[in-house]
Amino acid sequence: MKHDSSTISWNKLGSEFFKLAQKGESRIHFIMPYMLGMIGDVHNKKVLDLGCGEGGYSRELAKKNADVTAIDCSQNSINYATEQAEINKLSIQHFVRNSNDLYGIDDNSFDIVLCSMMLMDCEDFEGTIHEVSRVLKPSGKLFASVLHPCFNGNHAEGIGRQGSGINREVVIKNYFEPKQWEAPLPNGTTSVIWRHRTLEDYIKAFIKNGLTIVDLNEPCPNEEQAKISTAMAWLQKIPLFLFWEIKK
Repeated sequence: MKHDSSTISWNKLGSEFFKLAQKGESRIHFIMPYMLGMIGDVHNKKVLDLGCGEGGYSRELAKKNADVTAIDCSQNSINYATEQAEINKLSIQHFVRNSNDLYGIDDNSFDIVLCSMMLMDCEDFEGTIHEVSRVLKPSGKLFASVLHPCFNGNHAEGIGRQGSGINREVVIKNYFEPKQWEAPLPNGTTSVIWRHRTLEDYIKAFIKNGLTIVDLNEPCPNEEQAKISTAMAWLQKIPLFLFWEIKK
């Protein structure tokens, strides 16, 4: 397996982080339900959850009768995801792989590949997209979400914030740089590697690997979601997340 800095970075995270991830406000009330709604019916479909993290999506898809394979570069993540699948009596295959080297996974294997909030973290992004295209069946689909590259980046040097609350503003200092930096996760202390890619970077990689963009969404919380917190309400003004539907 090809190891990269993503593997080293995310392997630092333990069970406490995975438990917190399952309680994340935007993830639970916004990102995950939106993505599952985009994917739709998965009954008897072969689904690859690539960059599965603690396995939350894999478990939800398995509950909907999908044939799920979950892959992550972090052994800690896979250990936790496997344990949770067993506790929930769900049949999910789990593997430790880098996203740019899905060895042992056959060509044209999956109806759906899911990449939730992980493509911006890959060191070898083009290699990852190449592997996604390889393992998708003809006419199979990639569903992906990323931090919106126009509104999120290194807050000190690239795409910053000023003000607070509902009137907080995004300040574009440098859309193109920095491309990589280290910082703790929100509410955390362990530093991990973050990366920034432009819209052009994403689109050119999809095209190069024979993938076609079917849909692109910058979702906005509904009124019920906006009532959860000021941070959620702010997402009615600034799209921090970008969702893709892409066909092979």
